[in-house]
Amino acid sequence: MTPSIVLQFAVVLAAIWMGARYSGVGLGLWGGAGLFVLTVVFAVTPTSPPVDVIFIIMAVIMAASVMDAAGGIEFLVRIAERIIRANPKYVTIVAPITTWCFTFLAGTGHIVYPLLPVIYETAHQRGIRPERPMAIATIASQQAITASPVAAATAAMIGLFSEKGYPQWGLPQILMICVPSTLIGVLVAAVISMFTGKDLKDDLEYQARLKTGSIPASKSLKPDEERPPLKPAARISAFIFLAGVALVVLFGFFPSLRQLPGAKSPLAMPLVIEIVMMTTAAIMLMASKVSVDDVPKTPTLRAGAVAVIGIFGLAWLGDSFISAHQDVIVPAIGKWAQAAPWTFAIGLFLASVLLYSQAATTRALMPLGVALGIPPQFLIAMFPSVNGYFFIPTYGSLIAAINFDLSGTTRIGKYVLNHSFMIPGLVATGTAVAVGLLLAQVVF
Repeated sequence: MTPSIVLQFAVVLAAIWMGARYSGVGLGLWGGAGLFVLTVVFAVTPTSPPVDVIFIIMAVIMAASVMDAAGGIEFLVRIAERIIRANPKYVTIVAPITTWCFTFLAGTGHIVYPLLPVIYETAHQRGIRPERPMAIATIASQQAITASPVAAATAAMIGLFSEKGYPQWGLPQILMICVPSTLIGVLVAAVISMFTGKDLKDDLEYQARLKTGSIPASKSLKPDEERPPLKPAARISAFIFLAGVALVVLFGFFPSLRQLPGAKSPLAMPLVIEIVMMTTAAIMLMASKVSVDDVPKTPTLRAGAVAVIGIFGLAWLGDSFISAHQDVIVPAIGKWAQAAPWTFAIGLFLASVLLYSQAATTRALMPLGVALGIPPQFLIAMFPSVNGYFFIPTYGSLIAAINFDLSGTTRIGKYVLNHSFMIPGLVATGTAVAVGLLLAQVVF
């Protein structure tokens, strides 16, 4: 390592640190600033921006945003609420499976926010420690992102394989490994969570707060008939969106469906996803008669825009740095990674702790895994390790879970890192990677 490379690496770390401090679009903006320094001060030639990834995410987010504006996400949330309420005794198992499934279908973990009060009340009414289902349900909502066919992080993986000359590796292989591995990880963590902390009747701190009235009494959840009615096109928009997701999966698993007459090879999956999801958005727009002006105002579109900007700046910075010094970086750590490829998962996890974005971490670090010669199936197996957002308890869904748990059992510990999400998060992520590596060896 030359002094120049060390200084450039320091610039990359400084950009990540500054971006993490600002979070949101700050990740992307400081990534761009870091690339400016590398280009002007160190004469690093920038690589091409991650255009394919950005276009895939934009297409998927547009479809999800139209569904959101039409009330489709609210419709899916109400279905999830019914599932959770119907099995109160097993809420610690049912809640995370539900949040995993709905994130898998919708491609966003933000669907967990309206479910958190439902999970709390269901557990509290049954005398179950709310921390148990609240923490693992929050973790599960993010684990599913690395298994969802329409998540930004999955788009980043598909785009990466396409760019690096691995067109035979894509959505089918990601689903075959990551769907079972992340789901098993969530189930193992859920079982362990059933024994987390004391039961409410034995928790002296909870009982003392209950006697003083500092904990509100549990209230009955409102049935659907007492809520504002769904928007007229809520159901149809959800069904159209899910049909689009199913079509993407179908095209992924059967390349012959992507074969155009006279073409030598099937249409690339990034293009297929972009075409299908944009068409899905247009059909929803027509069928729901939703106002076009309402679409940019949805939380889904705002979250998607943040993801795009983060990937644009930060991934471009990381890719440019790695590309400029590939001949030095790869030999330096190549033998270590090749001897024990699973150790690369640790690097992905630590990077995601700082970046708070599965998609940004994937696009910034996975090219290094390709450069190191790690087989694609093992990179897919390690994909769930980008879910390290929970390690430092400042992520939005974690804070929401803490605030929605009025019993105070879901919390940040005295030493910060001993918080309610640490054990389920580590167990779910570690199990997912271990199961994924086993599947990668067996299946491929």
